[in-house]
Amino acid sequence: MASSPLGDFLRRSRDKVSPADVGISSTGTRRVAGLRREEVAMLAGVSVDYYVRLEQGRERTPSAQMLDALSGALLLDEDARMHLFRLAGLAPRGGVDTGPERADPALLALMDAWPDNPALLYGRAYDVLAANPLAEALFNGFPFSRNLMLTVFLDPAARALYRDWPTVAANSVAGFRLAFGAAPHHPRIRAVLTTLTEHSPEFRTLWADHRARGKSLEVKSFHHPEVGDATLRMHTFDVRAAPGQELVVYHADPGTPSADTLRLLASVAATAPATGLSAAGTE
Repeated sequence: MASSPLGDFLRRSRDKVSPADVGISSTGTRRVAGLRREEVAMLAGVSVDYYVRLEQGRERTPSAQMLDALSGALLLDEDARMHLFRLAGLAPRGGVDTGPERADPALLALMDAWPDNPALLYGRAYDVLAANPLAEALFNGFPFSRNLMLTVFLDPAARALYRDWPTVAANSVAGFRLAFGAAPHHPRIRAVLTTLTEHSPEFRTLWADHRARGKSLEVKSFHHPEVGDATLRMHTFDVRAAPGQELVVYHADPGTPSADTLRLLASVAATAPATGLSAAGTE
């Protein structure tokens, strides 16, 4: 039975919710990892036949009220709920402008004013549009690719740089899934998706999970080949003037070994041949 992106997302989301999560008593052997279809239908207040048609791709136009009910039944957070609405065609999607993405000069000046914090700006397909000197040093000048998704999955050095690579990989795919849902026909997003699908089995597995979640406050642990280990807090900000772009800023907790490592990395950045803030557009 042919499905649809909407049906696939509902099925994967159902698999992740246990009966106990939604207050359903469960006895005996269950053949599914999460909720049964009839349980989701009951929680959402819809007929089992209608819900089955949704999962199988035979019903593709649920109402907003129905999507709200399904979001509640499946315990979707706000990012996943927005992704569900986009799949059903009931939320705004991003444009498909094929022109290059550029960093705003005022934003570049702001990033350059943070010499003690790695800061980078990336576009809707995770292309690095700008990075201040400390970010360049943290990521070793992005020697493999200036696309973060390609770096995470296709650069062997990324598995050493990110001390918790599996978590970084899973979160990256969840964020990329959200970006894809906002602009599924954007040529650069599709190009990155095609490359990863063709060359990374780990990406294919994570992509099939249909997890969609934006970046928030996270903690990442790095192992830099020159200065050693550092655990940094990551703050992500949407760039309102350029939908799809995000600004990421890292910092270390004061008085920690990671703060010392970051200061040492700043010394490395200061002695690097390139100076100033690097910026590029995507073609």
